[in-house]
Amino acid sequence: MNRPWLKFYDEGVPQSIDYPRMPIYRILDDSAKMFPEHIASIFYGKKLTYRELKDLSDRFAESLQEMGIGKGDKVALLLPNFPGYVIAYYGILKTGAVVVPLNPLYTAHELEFHFNDSSATTVVTIPMFAEKVAKLTKNSPLERVIFSYIADFLPFPLSFVQKMRENPSVKKAKKQGKGKFLNMKDMLSKPVDGFKPLDVNPDELGIIIYSGGTTGVAKGIMLSHYAVVANAYMIKTWGHLNEKERMLAVLPFFHGYGMNVTMNAALLSGMSIVMLPRFSAREMAKTIDKYKPTQTAVVPTILVALSAVKNVEKYDFSSLKAIWVGAAPLTAAIKENFEKKTGGRAIEGYGLTEAVTAIMANPLKGKHKVGSIGLPFPDVDAKIVSLDGKKDLPPGEVGEIVLKTPTVMLGYYNKPEKTAETVKDGWLYTGDIGYMDEEGYFYITDRKKDLIIVGGFNVFPREIDEILYKHPKVKEGITVGVPDEFKGEKIKVFIVLKEGITATAEEFIEYFKKHLAPYKVPSEIEFRKELPKSAIGKILRRVLREEEIKKRKKG
Repeated sequence: MNRPWLKFYDEGVPQSIDYPRMPIYRILDDSAKMFPEHIASIFYGKKLTYRELKDLSDRFAESLQEMGIGKGDKVALLLPNFPGYVIAYYGILKTGAVVVPLNPLYTAHELEFHFNDSSATTVVTIPMFAEKVAKLTKNSPLERVIFSYIADFLPFPLSFVQKMRENPSVKKAKKQGKGKFLNMKDMLSKPVDGFKPLDVNPDELGIIIYSGGTTGVAKGIMLSHYAVVANAYMIKTWGHLNEKERMLAVLPFFHGYGMNVTMNAALLSGMSIVMLPRFSAREMAKTIDKYKPTQTAVVPTILVALSAVKNVEKYDFSSLKAIWVGAAPLTAAIKENFEKKTGGRAIEGYGLTEAVTAIMANPLKGKHKVGSIGLPFPDVDAKIVSLDGKKDLPPGEVGEIVLKTPTVMLGYYNKPEKTAETVKDGWLYTGDIGYMDEEGYFYITDRKKDLIIVGGFNVFPREIDEILYKHPKVKEGITVGVPDEFKGEKIKVFIVLKEGITATAEEFIEYFKKHLAPYKVPSEIEFRKELPKSAIGKILRRVLREEEIKKRKKG
């Protein structure tokens, strides 16, 4: 296969990597052997070494085993970013059980679906979500709820910690729910002597991560131990990660992007992870200024929010040599505005949970093309096929991006038909539309399912988004195709204006007319104070489209 991208790899990045065939938990254990006293995590000033983190994960694993949790059991994580997440994640894997990371902000209805679909018998959560989870012990397979107190990992006086741990929500939850309710702190207090993790086959299931959606729409993406480990090695190699650096983890660990870029790859490399439990633009700017991380991973809306922080120039971003951007298109305007205000370097990449996470990016040191998602990582083959899937396309022609990678998923949990539609002859059909240039750099024009067809003409929303973000009044926005009885679909743009700014729909339509062909000009403009976003801050085009469909049906 012709691979023009190999010529543009950074020095020191090989064309292929020798991936160790090992369980995911070896990432932490091996680094603990190499860097036992090195700082693994920093959480509001509280530091844990690799030795301490490994020891705590062993204790948690042994306690789980004593409860009867073992090979193949599903254990859900309903936690924010903090050391307890890392301890639980690796501890679960050491028993041979399967980790099911879930968004803590899911409603009870959404959680009920995920618990039932995954057959999770145990969940690890925090008191904030106690009552919501307790109620679900009555109508799901849940048998145990383990509470981890964030206060146990804070550097505050013990009296304050004790006060924080007197949580009425937990007491109420125990009365409302069924099954066992346990305290993670008690599980971690038992010393372990000669504990050995279960010897797991690397090709077996290690993680189930659910795609976006609720009820029957969400799909459980099954990832093997080998796929997760291989992807962590890819990220480490591409990003030149090493033990002298610090990773800022603001993306949630329950998302594939946060899990492998900011947790697994960072720990594999011996880095220190600076953890934030939730995103706040000012808090993130303060953390960068104080703890001097060298790398982080974000989505474009985080860059928008950071750029909008009042007096952002007073915060020192100079320690950051790479800000990896993925999960949504990075427009040129967002990149330029952020880099101008902060001096940070935003590097666009691409990935999807069906391949664990990142599998392409612009080089850290080499040629960086604005608007491109970069080059395929070592051992990743990529090509463009026609939208009907019948033929491979040459450079410059637009079609669907398909991949062949050692990190491809095992399939969708209990959905063999959906798996067969997505993985064909070893190739992963991404659903993303784009093209490759002559040098092997890839570009995304849009999601296949987001393509808008206006009177027979194909319109890519990203093209309109690019124009939108260049308007000086726009803070953020997105383009959506909505039903139209005459044209099939028409174009609607949702806009959040910068603070203190006013505008009219008419002036934006005139603006688009100056930059777009007539059939691409939006028919409707709607101003909003905020836009719906996913847990990692990605604007949810699908949610806005569904709102419009419902509105038009009622009309």
